[in-house]
Amino acid sequence: MIPFVRDMSFAYGAVDQVSPLIRRVVAENPGPFTYLGTGTYIVGAGEVAVIDPGPLMDAHLAALLRAIEGERIAAILTTHTHIDHSPLARPLKALTGAMVYGRADPATPCGFEEANEAHFRPDVEIADGARLTGPGWTLEAIATPGHASNHVAYALIEEKALFSGDHVMGWSTTVVSPPDGDMGDYYASLEKIRARDFHTLWPTHGPPVTDVAPFLAAYRDHRLERERQILAELAAGQTRIKPMVEAMYAAVDPRLHPAAAHSVLAHLIHLTRIGQVVSEGPASADGPSIDAVFHLKS
Repeated sequence: MIPFVRDMSFAYGAVDQVSPLIRRVVAENPGPFTYLGTGTYIVGAGEVAVIDPGPLMDAHLAALLRAIEGERIAAILTTHTHIDHSPLARPLKALTGAMVYGRADPATPCGFEEANEAHFRPDVEIADGARLTGPGWTLEAIATPGHASNHVAYALIEEKALFSGDHVMGWSTTVVSPPDGDMGDYYASLEKIRARDFHTLWPTHGPPVTDVAPFLAAYRDHRLERERQILAELAAGQTRIKPMVEAMYAAVDPRLHPAAAHSVLAHLIHLTRIGQVVSEGPASADGPSIDAVFHLKS
């Protein structure tokens, strides 16, 4: 089982010093995909970086401006362009003059409620391995596609910490939703992060993960177990995603079943690509659709 961490002490709009180099301000946008809300991180002091400015909320923008009063924003960074992460980047830039770093909206549907910020374009399309520096801090961009094709995590070198966006979250597993999300990419990105041996993960939603290695191993094993469950459903004669989800996610909040269905689709697309499953019926440009019929490959 994944050793989830869900307890977090905070107040909406307040700025909390959560490590020597990191402050956090949480937006009041709780929900089934955002948990307690979007946590925007401020790195450094005096000259700072802001990571995942968050949703388009006047109260959150005001809270961020209060948190950095008297300081200069050297960079605004986005992990990806879902609407709970990137939309406040432009208003914050307009008020501070800071450059926006990240990756452009892929213009590919997410396939469930967590929509992209259409037409988002950063000032700087950040490359894998690129570094940004300020007084006492260094951030390294780590391309981590899977949850979203344009997902980027950011390593804080001085604290051996990672701002993991939605790639890894302490409170829940991550949704991988085709056609933009890709399970094969997600597995590869997870291994890329595991190899870095970070001490702390700071997800955009929820509290930090501090026992990183066993958490990531459990995260990976959970995905592999879902694949085993899917293959067992297929072996039992189940050919469609909706009843698979009802059986496999019986203990999960039903509000999350549509998102779970897209993660199951992502697994099935991956299993199709590696030759364990075949599909028939509706398809998208990227492979089988949510309405396709699936079978074990004979």
